[in-house]
Amino acid sequence: MEVCGTHTASIVKNGIPSLLSGKIRLISGPGCPVCVTVTAYIDRLISLAMEPGNLVLCFGDLLRVRGSRISLSDARAEGAKVRMIYSPFEALALAQEHPEMQIIVAAIGFETTAPVYAALLEEAIQKQIRNLKLLTSLKTMPEVIRWVAAQSRSEARITGFLAPGHVCAVTGYREYCELAEECGLPFVVSGFSGEELLYSIYALMKLQGRGEARNLYPRVVSFEGNTAAKAAVDRYFEACDASWRGMGTIPGSGLALREAYAAYDAGSRSLTEDHMAAGCRCADILTGRIAPEECPLFMKVCTPANPHGACMVSQEGSCFNHAVR
Repeated sequence: MEVCGTHTASIVKNGIPSLLSGKIRLISGPGCPVCVTVTAYIDRLISLAMEPGNLVLCFGDLLRVRGSRISLSDARAEGAKVRMIYSPFEALALAQEHPEMQIIVAAIGFETTAPVYAALLEEAIQKQIRNLKLLTSLKTMPEVIRWVAAQSRSEARITGFLAPGHVCAVTGYREYCELAEECGLPFVVSGFSGEELLYSIYALMKLQGRGEARNLYPRVVSFEGNTAAKAAVDRYFEACDASWRGMGTIPGSGLALREAYAAYDAGSRSLTEDHMAAGCRCADILTGRIAPEECPLFMKVCTPANPHGACMVSQEGSCFNHAVR
């Protein structure tokens, strides 16, 4: 199982499944931040965007993810103030240009993007920008990997993990050594080229049955990680329970703003409800129970042009990549 959306996309782009033995099955785990975002979070963003004086900023792929009723894109057509951004730092200029508005940034992602939001907050505080808030859905990988590994243990569904290269660049791979030993499964930190992924899969095969970790992305990933980035995240965020699409609430698997920075929080806590479309099997796909093509909606009513499930929305989603390969 790979637990990085960029790995999922690169595996498909490089045609790697066609190069492997039929005895090796690659499955995509909960590594796409858009895919694991629950509907309560989308509903909260829509509610905020509908309030007079608010402007919600988000990345493009989040626009099409449906909440319990509609998506942010649909809400924008109904009058909600939503704008797509390419960088969270665009929020600083908008907040300064429009002091009469409340600027709300949809802050989703894993350990890779958390330092960006820490830096955004730091600059907002330094510049005394008070009309900027974050609605956070920041998640961390170790606890969800533990959860997925525990769920699959009785079925021996997962026999090894491609550890997330981007995440490990920030966190280091120390905790994946600990995870490997704890879960009794091999972990290999991989880069993103076709050659690097093939080499990492080969390494996983050689490590079968052993709870060991290897770092095959040493030019970017170190044992301890980026200590400055980790310190910045720790300054502004603390561990919290987090809700994952189709998996419920997993203790200690998220990041929330510390109480000292509550003034910058747009109401992120307790967003737990999740409503998937009838027949949607995103939860089973994210945990490796089924392949995307086994979902009854796949490429019938759920397509890249008309996604019903979050896994079909993002270019890092498993369903999207199975549809376009």
